[in-house]
Amino acid sequence: MLTLTANAAQAIRDLTASAPEPAQSGVRISSQGEGASSLTLSLATAPEPADEVVEAQGARVYLDPVAATVLEDKSLDAGADDQGSVSFMVTEQTA
Repeated sequence: MLTLTANAAQAIRDLTASAPEPAQSGVRISSQGEGASSLTLSLATAPEPADEVVEAQGARVYLDPVAATVLEDKSLDAGADDQGSVSFMVTEQTA
């Protein structure tokens, strides 16, 4: 199952804090088309019916079935650039 780093969890909490329903809001990672080559991340107020839900440190990530399979053994990390723009990175899980 996808894991979240502390940085990713904080970034997701920050992004969803101003959402209309912050208690249920999270980010959704979904596939575009059949391949795993293009995954998109967007804000979501709730999971879709088939989504896998990952909760960690007060942050929620909703994964569509393709994304859940592709990211099964991965970790989501986040960082910010000098202007404060957040970017997310997928990395290998560490033991």
